[in-house]
Amino acid sequence: MNFLTRSVRAVRPVRMVRSYATEAAATGLRLTFAVPHQTLYKDSAVAQVNIAAVSGDMGILADHVPSIEQLRPGVVEVIEGAATKKFFVSGGFVTMNADSTLNINAVEAFPVEEFSAEAIRNNLAEAQRVANSGSTEEEKLAAKVEIEVLESLQAAVNAK
Repeated sequence: MNFLTRSVRAVRPVRMVRSYATEAAATGLRLTFAVPHQTLYKDSAVAQVNIAAVSGDMGILADHVPSIEQLRPGVVEVIEGAATKKFFVSGGFVTMNADSTLNINAVEAFPVEEFSAEAIRNNLAEAQRVANSGSTEEEKLAAKVEIEVLESLQAAVNAK
């Protein structure tokens, strides 16, 4: 038996326990959504927030299990009763707290309706050209990141 196998067997099994938020505010879900230069929502009562996390898309309601999620390029949808607002974010973090407060800190966030489908197509074509024929490896890698963000943005704009 090798060292690694002996070490694994020596570890006690961990008992997994799922816990739920029990200290939810009577007012429901409270959202604070900020980017470095602006606060979009500050302790605002909302019905639901849908996010594009690295671990998968998720909908967050009051009493959601506390968690921390990394945002991937995609849409953050804020549902306020009958009104819905969609923001495209390039990345960031979401923290859901036990008291039903939700904090979203994004690098960038813009309303989806402000984007031009034609401009996205043009930028995507240019990024693909650079990714395929860039002069340096650094240029090619930067173009691949740009392609990932632009493809997510294109999907968000086409879905609106």
